[in-house]
Amino acid sequence: MDLSVVIPLYNEEESLAELHAWIDRVTAENSISREIIFIDDGSTDSSWSVISGLCQKDSNTKGIRFRRNHGKSAALNVGFKETLGKVVITMDADLQDSPDEIPSLMAKITDEGFDLVSGWKKKRYDPITKTVPTKLFNWAARKVSGIYLHDFNCGLKAYANDVVHNIEVQGEMHRYIPILAKNAGFGKITEKEVQHRKRKFGVTKFGWERFVNGYLDLITLSFVSRFSKRPMHFFGLYGSLVFILGFFSALSIGVLKLFRLKTGMDTILVTDNPWFYISLSCMMIGTILFVTGFLAELIVRSSTKKEQYTISEKLNLNA
Repeated sequence: MDLSVVIPLYNEEESLAELHAWIDRVTAENSISREIIFIDDGSTDSSWSVISGLCQKDSNTKGIRFRRNHGKSAALNVGFKETLGKVVITMDADLQDSPDEIPSLMAKITDEGFDLVSGWKKKRYDPITKTVPTKLFNWAARKVSGIYLHDFNCGLKAYANDVVHNIEVQGEMHRYIPILAKNAGFGKITEKEVQHRKRKFGVTKFGWERFVNGYLDLITLSFVSRFSKRPMHFFGLYGSLVFILGFFSALSIGVLKLFRLKTGMDTILVTDNPWFYISLSCMMIGTILFVTGFLAELIVRSSTKKEQYTISEKLNLNA
């Protein structure tokens, strides 16, 4: 099979039939064998009924339904595991991503040999309250990751099949799939300018909190990508440095006290010196950091548990 199209969705009943027909037309015109995988992320409208109807009419359309809303990352992670196509394309279900981009995105993977192609919505139909924070978010992601993409969070992306089967998209890390792919050893990443269309049905499912969460997730990913397998290298290093700083500060206070006593100079009690408490605090903080690193190292080495998703139904899937 040439192509797998993975579409996570939440309450998008109005757009699903039109999106399916559009993808079907584009792939048929370009002689692309394909499968479409809809992941219903706990919708409360009639989205699953629409997906069920599409699956009955088309054996290469598949559906996965969560019992409750788990988020876009969970939907993508589960959908990726079911893909059979040589190329995998993700897109949103709200018709703001154009299926007409499919052939050119596929060519970037099959003809030019890229591992991942991220869409770049250069011209956006979003209010300034959304575009400005998005630009700041993308700037921070570029600086932290070293991957120079204009639009990390674009839902329209193309992947070589090996990529999606070798990454785990957990939490809210769907924004950082290019970084996850790079960390997994897939370094041939590029972007392609794509069309951004105005929303035709419904309303956006994301609010202001996604920008706050996005920056927090970026910090988490930056830390995890460097220290997830060796947390002692972070906590142990900085804990040791802070402890040594506090120890030698306290030592210098004691030595200075003895020197003043021996030479008959006026002096004060060590406990009356504010720097003594600063030094003591540094030693305590350093010890806490070191112990945290040690415990984190034990947890990493003993933990094999992964996040679980509760799926209630599957359609046209082998498992």
